[in-house]
Amino acid sequence: MDQGTGNVFYQLIPLIFLFAVFYFLLIRPQKKQQKQHRMMIANLKKNDQVVTSGGIHGTIVAVKDKTFTLRIDEGTKIQIDKNAISYLKK
Repeated sequence: MDQGTGNVFYQLIPLIFLFAVFYFLLIRPQKKQQKQHRMMIANLKKNDQVVTSGGIHGTIVAVKDKTFTLRIDEGTKIQIDKNAISYLKK
C-alpha cells in the first residue's frame, strides 16, 4: 500500500464515525418512533379518545380505511385522515 492510499483511508474514518453517530442518535430513534406511531394508528378503535396534529380532542365514532370520524362535541362530528392523529389519550 502506498502513502496516498493510506491517507485517503485515514481521512474517511472521521466521516464514517460521524455517519454512525448520526445513525444511532437521529435516524434510528426516528424510525422507531414512526413505527410506534403506525402501530398506534393501526390499533385505534371506536370510543378511543385521541388528539389530532391540529390539537383537536375527540372520540372516534367510526373507523374507515383511510379516515376516522371523530365526535368533538355533542352533535359535532368531523372526518379526518388517519395520519392526522397525534396520540391516544389515556
